[in-house]
Amino acid sequence: MGLLSLAIWVPIAFGVLLLTLGRDSQAGAVRWLALIGAVLGLLVTVPLITGFDTSSAQMQFVEKALWIERFSIHYHLGLDGLSFWFVPLTAFITVIVVISSWASITERVNQYMGAFLILSGLMVGVFAALDGLLFYVFFEATLIPMYLIIGIWGGPNRIYAAFKFFLYTLLGSLLTLIAIIYLYNAAGGSFDILTWHQLPLGKLPQTLVFFAFLAAFAVKVPMFPVHTWLPDVHVEAPTGGSAVLAAIMLKLGAYGFLRFSMPIAPDAAREWAWLIITLSLIAVIYVGVVALVQKDMKKLVAYSSVAHMGFVTLGFFVFNDIGVSGGIAQMIAHGFVSGAMFLCIGVLYDRVHSRQIADYGGVVNVMPKFSAFALLFFMANCGLPATAGFVGEWMVILASVKFNFWIGVLAASAVIWGAAYSLWMYKRVYLGEVTNDHVKHMQDINGREFLVLSVLAVAVLFMGIYPKPFTDVIDPSVQQLLQHVAQSKLP
Repeated sequence: MGLLSLAIWVPIAFGVLLLTLGRDSQAGAVRWLALIGAVLGLLVTVPLITGFDTSSAQMQFVEKALWIERFSIHYHLGLDGLSFWFVPLTAFITVIVVISSWASITERVNQYMGAFLILSGLMVGVFAALDGLLFYVFFEATLIPMYLIIGIWGGPNRIYAAFKFFLYTLLGSLLTLIAIIYLYNAAGGSFDILTWHQLPLGKLPQTLVFFAFLAAFAVKVPMFPVHTWLPDVHVEAPTGGSAVLAAIMLKLGAYGFLRFSMPIAPDAAREWAWLIITLSLIAVIYVGVVALVQKDMKKLVAYSSVAHMGFVTLGFFVFNDIGVSGGIAQMIAHGFVSGAMFLCIGVLYDRVHSRQIADYGGVVNVMPKFSAFALLFFMANCGLPATAGFVGEWMVILASVKFNFWIGVLAASAVIWGAAYSLWMYKRVYLGEVTNDHVKHMQDINGREFLVLSVLAVAVLFMGIYPKPFTDVIDPSVQQLLQHVAQSKLP
């Protein structure tokens, strides 16, 4: 079994094992088994990192075996610079979520941990799949464990939120399935994604395929105006669910643009770039303003995620190397920062059982260590230089100015809104005098929480200070993608 297969199936195997243990299993043993599975899943990705050739834009660690012979469907995996970093990032966030959920989940622990490990393996499968149908199977299968995580361990309106999440994402994906079947027939009976990249397509087929993929990927990102499911889901999801959703699942849609929309329908992508740019700018500015008026901390960070993902799609569709590389860097950075932000909200919720900003105030007086970590993550969310949040945003703004000065100005204005909603929330929750007895009796973070936040802080600072290891992997594949997109595929 190859390294990529191990990265997919090791966490899934541990997840299935946890599900077979039964609801009444010893919670302590279940947590340790889940941690072992998550850590093994992360360790499997280490040889991928050390063995990746950063000078090559070709697919690496390729595995291919016939899966369903009648329809020429293959179990076909591989990584290039566009997908590479999301495999270790997924495994890393899974370990963080397992540790962070150690004490907060007390019911059906085996099912909760099992669902997360299965979800982790499925998400790695999405990033690694090079067969169109295999991609679709992994892409849709991720809905099932996340639906259960929200619906079973979520808040009071969890059923509504889970149903909304499932319906939005499933309906968008049905058009994608039609596009995949069309491409299979057009390619003479092949589901190979790299073959589809070379397939000549007329103007109308490209446009239809582009919008079919857009239906699924825009919902998943989520782009304006199909973003409305995200705040509801974040508010109701347990802390670990919110962290994984923001850190990894939103990236599945953005990655789809790079692997499908742009290389398969390059003429349509260039023709309709104005639409994606417009929707991205609305997300970056309007949704940033909406975040300012939120009273629920999770809702504020959820809207912040929509705004940050707007930077990603904006970077992709200005069609220059700085923009696309910046969009991918922003995806990685957002994985660290948004995950950390939701885990910080989880730390507060575990103590006070409220996410309302008005229920807090003066937290720094009773939780100084925790408040210092929170300040770092809030600053990274604003795009402060020397934090991960700065790298991608700066590159996308640079690329936008290069593309069109006024688009660059509008994109840069988002930094102001980001600082406004992030710092105003920090001021109301953490600074000033202690406002109530709930806050007065809060205990500072314990060793487990300190470990989780320390690891995320190191990741945020490392990427912000030294982004070269990330961009070195990304750049060759971005150059190849842009060369491909620049050439017409009209027959």
